[in-house]
Amino acid sequence: MFAEYIGKCSNKVKNVIERGAVKKFAEAIGDPHPIYWDEETGKMSRYKTNIAPPTFPRVFDYGVIEGLKLPSKGLIHGEQRFHYERPLYVGEELYCYSKVEDYYEKQSSMGKLGFLIITNYGEDPSGNVIFTSTSTIIITEAVRKAMIV
Repeated sequence: MFAEYIGKCSNKVKNVIERGAVKKFAEAIGDPHPIYWDEETGKMSRYKTNIAPPTFPRVFDYGVIEGLKLPSKGLIHGEQRFHYERPLYVGEELYCYSKVEDYYEKQSSMGKLGFLIITNYGEDPSGNVIFTSTSTIIITEAVRKAMIV
């Protein structure tokens, strides 16, 4: 169903790691560590600036993979992994995009399940990958059938 999208990418989208957004995100996830929002703590840290929480890339805009349409409900969030080359610095610009890595199906007691693997990338302005975030989206047979109609 989605095998034809393997290898397709979205266009890169510029994202800025804004101080206010980082502070609100840290509050929302219940992490009060001052490394995320207090400028003095950031300056005194080994990074010499504030950083974003590890799951902050969830809020970035990764663009659209042309033609890939997923339903707005009924999907199962199977797994998500983050890999960092270094922390995300408050105030920096990143260019983010998504790539369909794989799609496969497995038979289960619920019928045939589809597994869509999408990796999100964040690069600095020089094109160096700073982080990746890989998600497994599970598509049930009922959802797949509804998409075909």
